Amino acid sequence: MDEEAIRISWDRIHKHLNERERRLWCANEALRLGHGGVKAVCEATSVDPGVVIRGKKDLVQAPLADGQVRRKGGGRKRAADKNPALLQSLRDLVSEATRGDPESPLLWCSKSLRNLSKVLQDAGYAASHMLVRKLLHQEGYTLQSNRKTKEGSNHPDRDGQFCFINEKVKVFQADGDPVISVDTKKKENIGNFKNAGREYHEKGQAPQVNVYDFLDKEKGKVAPYGIYDLARNKGWVSVGTSSDTAEFAVNSIRSWWHEMGRKAYPHARKLYINADGGGSNGSRNRLWKVELQKLAHEIGIDIHVSHFPPGTSKWNKIEHKMFCFISQNWRGKPLIDHATVVSLIGNTTTKTGLTIRAKLDVNTYEKGINIPDKELQKIALKPDNFCGQWNYVIQKHR
Repeated sequence: MDEEAIRISWDRIHKHLNERERRLWCANEALRLGHGGVKAVCEATSVDPGVVIRGKKDLVQAPLADGQVRRKGGGRKRAADKNPALLQSLRDLVSEATRGDPESPLLWCSKSLRNLSKVLQDAGYAASHMLVRKLLHQEGYTLQSNRKTKEGSNHPDRDGQFCFINEKVKVFQADGDPVISVDTKKKENIGNFKNAGREYHEKGQAPQVNVYDFLDKEKGKVAPYGIYDLARNKGWVSVGTSSDTAEFAVNSIRSWWHEMGRKAYPHARKLYINADGGGSNGSRNRLWKVELQKLAHEIGIDIHVSHFPPGTSKWNKIEHKMFCFISQNWRGKPLIDHATVVSLIGNTTTKTGLTIRAKLDVNTYEKGINIPDKELQKIALKPDNFCGQWNYVIQKHR
């Protein structure tokens, strides 16, 4: 009769109780029944005897804080806590398979849960596809449908080039040698012009700017050329007032080396540059290679270069590790003069520790410099066996 009453009462109340409350309720009923109470409660409720026994122990201990269900340290340990290497291994697997806009707060994973689970299991981890799903969700990955994006031609070696760069970066960082991502940020008009974005001001006190964005011939434009140190999360920006040429690009790298790189990497034997495939640091730009040869000779180390495939510039680390934060920092602020640009760039920081140094470059860089074949042949350039047009080493003179 008692068991039937317990069953009826349990069916009526257990859905409204949390884990701890259900445990205490069962334990209280077992104590009320006395000898054989645990067995009777378990048969009436289908609760495991261990749960009732733990509940009896809880009844004689001090109450927990409001809202607390388990005592500190209770419950099953998370798989990632028991084996921290599991989460890092999963990150390494999906980092090479990530797709989509790198500036998006969501990361897209192109490998299936079961494939990821199998690779992890082959590596010795106890990781079901459901555990992989849970960990990916915690890391900000979501399952999304395909989207068409226009990125130019799809080169047959495109994926291979991404893997090549990824592996070479790992080798350089393991050796303690610098890896930098370089690019020119969008040119900006200098003057009292509207800058995209909004900032807080007193009501009706928004800055007044020019109605039209006609170029101020006296102030001109600036071309910020950035260098981002992948390992140290540090950046350098040369704010150029002349043309965005290969000479300007390499001189910006030279400035980074003398101002930051040489001190951070005193024992560097080589430098690895990741750059876009076009522009002032393009793979076909002859002046870029000539200037890099001068730099390699000057600083006394070999310079390794890899270019991203056509139409994939947004995968360049500097775009979503540094440039996007600069744009956020100066949003809604008119770039009225050079000092303002340098100050806004130099004061850009992030919670993850990004710091940037900026300096004005007032040198004049001539456009349209022609490099004849004879001069190009003097460069100590060694193409890589894989995609030598994108991957090469410019050796210091020996």
